[in-house]
Amino acid sequence: MKLSPWYVTGLVEGEGTFAVSFNKRPKLRVGIETRPSFSVSLSERDLDLLKALQDFFGCGAIRYSRSDRTYKYEVRSVPDLVRKIVPHFEKYPLAGAKGKDFQKFAQIVRWVHAQHHLNPGYLREIIELAYSMNPSGQRRYAKDDLLRLLGEMKG
Repeated sequence: MKLSPWYVTGLVEGEGTFAVSFNKRPKLRVGIETRPSFSVSLSERDLDLLKALQDFFGCGAIRYSRSDRTYKYEVRSVPDLVRKIVPHFEKYPLAGAKGKDFQKFAQIVRWVHAQHHLNPGYLREIIELAYSMNPSGQRRYAKDDLLRLLGEMKG
């Protein structure tokens, strides 16, 4: 199955997610790990479509998600996000509300790729941007808890 670029954008508009998660990591200088990811979730009957999407981008992995009983195509590699995912959606832009989240996501990915997430000032901006995306998404940590932790770290 060969996918067209505009089909991919439409599929992601409906079933995709651009997300940035954070984990507390005391051993890191800033105390917080930043993990951008791109994913598309579909039911088992569309597993072939996820495989075609993986072939289209030439990166990422497919995994089963027990939480919602779907399969997810996911890209977490920052170099792959910078070189393959972000350029695709800049060339074939999303038309809906997800397009605004993508713009924020693309900026965060570029900053992480440039190692700016290791700077407390940039990390504060990354956290603010990330928490303005996907407003209904569940988060492990409250934004204020991350910002408070960041304020306690010696940069």
